[in-house]
Amino acid sequence: MELINLIEVVNNLKDDSKYYGTYGKQWLSNSDIGTLLKNPKNFRKPQQETKAMIEGRYFHTAMLEPHKLDDFVCLTLASRNTKAYKDYVAANDKEIYLLAKEVQYLNIIVDVMKNNHKMRNAIYDKSNFYEVPMVKEIGGVKWKGKADIVCKDQLIDIKTTSDISKFKFSARKYNYDSQAYIYQQLFGKPLVFYVIDKLTHDLGIYEPSSDFLNYGEEKVMKAIEVYNTFYNEEGPHMLADINQYVHYETL
Repeated sequence: MELINLIEVVNNLKDDSKYYGTYGKQWLSNSDIGTLLKNPKNFRKPQQETKAMIEGRYFHTAMLEPHKLDDFVCLTLASRNTKAYKDYVAANDKEIYLLAKEVQYLNIIVDVMKNNHKMRNAIYDKSNFYEVPMVKEIGGVKWKGKADIVCKDQLIDIKTTSDISKFKFSARKYNYDSQAYIYQQLFGKPLVFYVIDKLTHDLGIYEPSSDFLNYGEEKVMKAIEVYNTFYNEEGPHMLADINQYVHYETL
């Protein structure tokens, strides 16, 4: 891609409505990996956000773009089982909304990460850039990504986890390995994960190993194969019927 076109695309993708909307569908992203590998029949079908997804989005926003926190709906209710909550859901377009007590707890873990000297200094270095999109062709297919934090020598991605002692395992389960591989390809810098345990508030810094990145690359290449077989209209082959897809795996 020519530099002028790349700059225009990146500037367009800074707008979340374009990044996540129709314009951004020109590119695959790491969020497509799970669907393409496990249930490609649901590729890019609309899905409701889960509570965990909304909490993660709130955490990222509070850490990196606090001026956007007003975009979140916070309900001062005891639980989601109340009539008031159900009435609100029925009158609006989402199934899950954050409760005030959940936001209060999320703000606590935000403060914990911000108050750690090593993490704060790295995350808020004056030379950093935040929520930076990038696009590139990988394996003959167009990919996009949006880095949380672009530092001089690395990328930082902030995560929450329910059990930091098992993060090395959950990182593969949630495709952070493919994310690390894709982002390293997109930005030409290694990706490091800054993680906080939502329950214990323990903190961790995780640097992907070569094995971790290699496993991520394998996932990306398998996802590209599925995408080219069933969905890539610009690909080299006639598209197959997705209803003929069979999941194959060695036990």
